[in-house]
Amino acid sequence: MSNAFIGALEKKTESEWLSAIGSLLPEIHEVDRNAVQIWFRFYPLDLVNYLESSENVEEAMKGLAMDGDFGVVDKIDTSHRFLYGHRYWPQVKEVISKRAETIDGIGELVAEIKTVTHLAAIKAKTAEPLITAIAAIGVMTLVQVGLDEFKKAPGITERPQGIMAKSPEAIVAERAKDDSQGLFGFLKTIDKKFSVAFKAYSFDGTFPIINDEEIASASQKDRTRDWQSLDYRCWEGPVPIECTSASCGTCWVGVVGGQEKLSDPSPRERRAMKIFGYNQPETEKPFLRLACQARASGNVHLVIAPWNAVFGKKVRGNVEEVELEPVTTSAKALRETITTAVSGKE
Repeated sequence: MSNAFIGALEKKTESEWLSAIGSLLPEIHEVDRNAVQIWFRFYPLDLVNYLESSENVEEAMKGLAMDGDFGVVDKIDTSHRFLYGHRYWPQVKEVISKRAETIDGIGELVAEIKTVTHLAAIKAKTAEPLITAIAAIGVMTLVQVGLDEFKKAPGITERPQGIMAKSPEAIVAERAKDDSQGLFGFLKTIDKKFSVAFKAYSFDGTFPIINDEEIASASQKDRTRDWQSLDYRCWEGPVPIECTSASCGTCWVGVVGGQEKLSDPSPRERRAMKIFGYNQPETEKPFLRLACQARASGNVHLVIAPWNAVFGKKVRGNVEEVELEPVTTSAKALRETITTAVSGKE
């Protein structure tokens, strides 16, 4: 089901959406400022449109070396569980559903998101900065799934647990902390130990990391659970890993806290992220990283992407034809598929 309201939203490009989010960042509480930007990278409109326009979606996904669980259609109520604002989803969904059925069109995208924010904040009896991020996600979710599917979703949220049960200010403060190094911690150098807290789509937890160790390396040492039973891409540890050399794009993660404690992206990582199509910001300490390249010097809080692909050339059109260099046995098996995805050839 489509109407003038949804039709107007569907005309907005991904660039316009990201520009709108950028404009709204000062009005979003710090607790969700990175999270909302990560969500829009995990569910990119350009990639959704590319797949929807394909004659054979399954073949198109293979052509992008796509792996994992892509898409928001089956995650309308759950894709945003890593946001503090997730708890206000019922109110946001109600407002968006009503506007989609009663409003003829929209003006500026920022203005529409602000309107949804204002109305939902009244219903939730909370401050607008805590609603803005989930409101933007809600409107984009409507665009990607359509009104019928959007309305079918029950609008149920999970009860916040752990750190997310705290106040927004307490969560921000907790994310900034590092593990204690003991009474004589100031004397330690390379043997400092920290923690990586992570949230994947269907599981979460923490694992230890040594000072200046790559996140992927630390994740591989975590044998506390059968991670592959939770995500088949997780051969070792909770972070999906394939090549450990920035050649496959499997280990991309979002950083909701502690990005300043990660090493700067190398030129190799920068290039690879463009090839993969993940739209990593050009900032010195971006919130989107490859776990096999990012080294930690303190506690970090991550969100693990539920899928991976190589779509920079075919979808973004932002890279030349270059060949990735898988180096492990398992990664070499992906060479032909990945090379095709990078080259843009069908």
